[in-house]
Amino acid sequence: MKISRIFCLVAIAVLASMTLLSCSCSSDHNAPDNDANPSPVDPAPSALPFAKGVDMSWLTQMESEGLKFHAPGSPVDGDAMQILRDTKGVNSMRLRVWVNPADRWNGIDDVMAKARRAHALGMRLMIDFHFSDTWADPGHQSTPAAWRELDIDGLTAKVGEHVTDMLGKLKAEGITPEWVQIGNEITPGMLHPLGHIDNPANLTRLINAGNDAVKAIFPDAKVIIHLDRGEDEWRYTNLFPKLQEHGARYDMIGMSLYPDDPTDAQPDTWKEMTDKCLANIRNLHATYGKPIVICEVGMHYSRGDVAKKWLTYLRSECEKLGYVDGIFYWEPQAPAGYNSGYTKGCFIDGAPTEALDPFKD
Repeated sequence: MKISRIFCLVAIAVLASMTLLSCSCSSDHNAPDNDANPSPVDPAPSALPFAKGVDMSWLTQMESEGLKFHAPGSPVDGDAMQILRDTKGVNSMRLRVWVNPADRWNGIDDVMAKARRAHALGMRLMIDFHFSDTWADPGHQSTPAAWRELDIDGLTAKVGEHVTDMLGKLKAEGITPEWVQIGNEITPGMLHPLGHIDNPANLTRLINAGNDAVKAIFPDAKVIIHLDRGEDEWRYTNLFPKLQEHGARYDMIGMSLYPDDPTDAQPDTWKEMTDKCLANIRNLHATYGKPIVICEVGMHYSRGDVAKKWLTYLRSECEKLGYVDGIFYWEPQAPAGYNSGYTKGCFIDGAPTEALDPFKD
């Protein structure tokens, strides 16, 4: 009797296991291939702290011209990078890369010199590839002179080679970028005319060549597609559906945000523009499931008080969202009118104003 009962129990267990296995196999076989068109999924919040960044790509050129910098209230000159780290809480550095600049500024060797300094200060790093010999932005996306006779195949190869060259030099010195921009403010595309937004298939090929070169060297680096005017939703809805349709590979969406200069009569002109940018951020994240980073911000150097209020609000609202990596202030160390008229730095007489105080913890 006891042996018979044991035999029955064993038989039942075996039959149950076979049934479960059969159901599992059947379920796998008949399940739809959801990986082919994955739905946007909110990425896990970054374990890293909020990036309180600056772009100081002009720094070495400024130093060569004799410009000096010091901490607020100090008569002693020092390293502008360290001043911003120690007095304002800056923890991240963004550096632009040009292909063959007319002078040496922003070429690979110059970028390496600044990257070493930022790395030694313990800063996180963003590399911003312009894919041009000079400025790349919505009004200028000129193909480097040495690449202009290439077809799309040749141009795609050059993008990969250039990214590999820059990042390979960083890796050789133990410097790991956290973020890499493939193009700078590419609202109209990049590497014109072949990479114009009107030819999204070509543009996507160029982006993917850059992305793949990044991942081959730094698999964990976050590849960014960066557009200007974060408050203008149309610019983003004009580009990103085209990139999605053609299979663009990237990790993050980057934005620039430059509010109109405040006046005494209208000191809070920034509020409406900033709220539009925040709404755009929410919509983009809901649509594409990508985290966001604000790659460039700035306000008139003379209104540090307003800039402080604005940046406090922007940082607070971005941190609440949980999927914005950080904010980068563009060329804060620039003196008034530098480079034929730039006025949105936040240093006066060589020292930072209160504009960057919201980066303090």
